[in-house]
Amino acid sequence: MDDRLIVALDVPNALAGLDLAERLGDAVGFYKIGLGMLTGGGLALANELKADHGKRIFLDMKLFDIGATVEAAVRGLARFDLDFLTVHGDPHVIRAAKEGAGGSNLKILGVTVLTSLERADLDAGMIQPGDLHEITVERAARAFEAGADGIICSPREAAAIRALPGSRLIVTPGVRPAGASLGDQKRVETPASAIAAGVDHIVVGRPIWQAADPRAAAQAILAEMRG
Repeated sequence: MDDRLIVALDVPNALAGLDLAERLGDAVGFYKIGLGMLTGGGLALANELKADHGKRIFLDMKLFDIGATVEAAVRGLARFDLDFLTVHGDPHVIRAAKEGAGGSNLKILGVTVLTSLERADLDAGMIQPGDLHEITVERAARAFEAGADGIICSPREAAAIRALPGSRLIVTPGVRPAGASLGDQKRVETPASAIAAGVDHIVVGRPIWQAADPRAAAQAILAEMRG
């Protein structure tokens, strides 16, 4: 299995997620479980995929709160022997999350700027003016300085972030095979271009789980990455 591909289980509940994982079989070894699945048995699914099926798990919670609350939340999640956890990339959040992760193997990934956002969206949210690419790279640098094990970014910023001193894991959503619908993503690249930019893992959801044959769709993405 090529763990550079992480499949997003953005389906309604744990039963649907387990069914999809069984259809994908040994073609996929790494899964993302996000907020949309949390009330549908997401943590139970994460534990089952990890313990019973030997899969790696990326818990995409994007935690953001005061330091003490983030630290407590991460300490609780670290007990589940998961692999990746997302928090917002603000330095105080990263530091608290790392403290909560303690001596576990849980990797803390800082979110830079969501791949569904453009400059106009940042303006609407009263985020500082400036070039979106430069803001993303600066947020990544500050997350690394605060101790993040990696960051989440668009493939379009990956090469610049890979060039940063002390660069670590780079995980990118906003990846679509050629010809696939963009959905709600805006800063998008293909699997091959993301890997060429220095990305460690790509996250793909709908182009796989909406496909008539999810396993074939995953294998096609893997082939494109390797090519």
